[in-house]
Amino acid sequence: MAGPLDGFRIVEIAGIGPGPFAAMMLADMGAEVVRVERTQAVREGASGAHWDVLLRGRRNVALDLKHPDGAATLLQLVERADALIEGFRPGVMERLGVGPNECLARNPRLVFGRMTGWGQEGPYANAAGHDINYIALAGALAHFGRAGEPPTPPLNMVGDFGGGGMLLAYGVVCALLEAQRSGKGQVVDAAMVDGSAVLMSMFWAFKNIGMFDENARGTNLLDTGAHFYDVFECADGEWVSIGSIEPQFYALLLEKTGLSGDSELAAQMDRTKWPMLKEKLAGVFRTKTRAQWNQIMEGTDVCYAPVLRMSEAAQHPHNRSRGTFVDIGGVTQPAPAPRYSRSATVTPQPPAHAGQHTRAVLADWGVDSAQIDALVASGAAKQS
Repeated sequence: MAGPLDGFRIVEIAGIGPGPFAAMMLADMGAEVVRVERTQAVREGASGAHWDVLLRGRRNVALDLKHPDGAATLLQLVERADALIEGFRPGVMERLGVGPNECLARNPRLVFGRMTGWGQEGPYANAAGHDINYIALAGALAHFGRAGEPPTPPLNMVGDFGGGGMLLAYGVVCALLEAQRSGKGQVVDAAMVDGSAVLMSMFWAFKNIGMFDENARGTNLLDTGAHFYDVFECADGEWVSIGSIEPQFYALLLEKTGLSGDSELAAQMDRTKWPMLKEKLAGVFRTKTRAQWNQIMEGTDVCYAPVLRMSEAAQHPHNRSRGTFVDIGGVTQPAPAPRYSRSATVTPQPPAHAGQHTRAVLADWGVDSAQIDALVASGAAKQS
């Protein structure tokens, strides 16, 4: 069985962060994704497993897009592609002569996916930025953190990956579905500021109905304000997570912690008592190790899980039973997700080195051998 995107051909213009993540997701689902790397990135004699798991599952061709023959070769690949994704600032692909107009002229069915921080237009469009800036402007960063403390960036998961790469992959697949009906391609303008804003949709809903105070970070239901939705330190310095929101789950939490008879804790939704009640719970959790709490709470309806580091997560029995993590080329990493009842989710190939498949990819995508030799000789293409 093949992956659900088997048969789709996608060209990825090399970039960092969200672009490669989107390409990885598409490749994980069975699409044939070819990463077009800069010729300057090629290292002669490169071999062995590549460390960057974001580059897994696709072949790598090195082209100099500033060389006329390199840009022309990219347009040849576009003729046989279903989609192209790129993550340059607005206007860069156009200046290289391989923007949407040129690509869609060669292939009217092409989906041209664009990944930027600020979007293709707007006052910030041409400014530099990073995840922290995009989620700040989107109205997300202000709400990560505890009461009385500064906003805390949640790694770069919200802007780069959730609101960025995943949004781009989703947009490309949506446009591919539409192209199958209309026979026409289009440009997908995926901006991290937009995607980060979309990820905040539930909190906009909560704000609108009075369930979320945007001016009181760390005091709300899901932002560490509640004593029944937080992490707690154990006797051994490890941590556990509790999410006992529903009344029946909260009652079980009190039972498992030996606090069922505490009348103050019975007032679960009295926000004025949350800080004090959190201290009570924290004191109880500090009396046992994480392993001991696992014995008491794992597998129950408390809504409990130990707080695991990456290496611990890879070894946890639940994750091992589902194959949530895999070993590819000696490198442990998350497995492709989601999984399907009929379509296959196969273990991807290890990441390729820059230019590792230049000759093979060009040949497979219809470039004749004499032209390939000429491209390599001129420096428009490079094989590692």
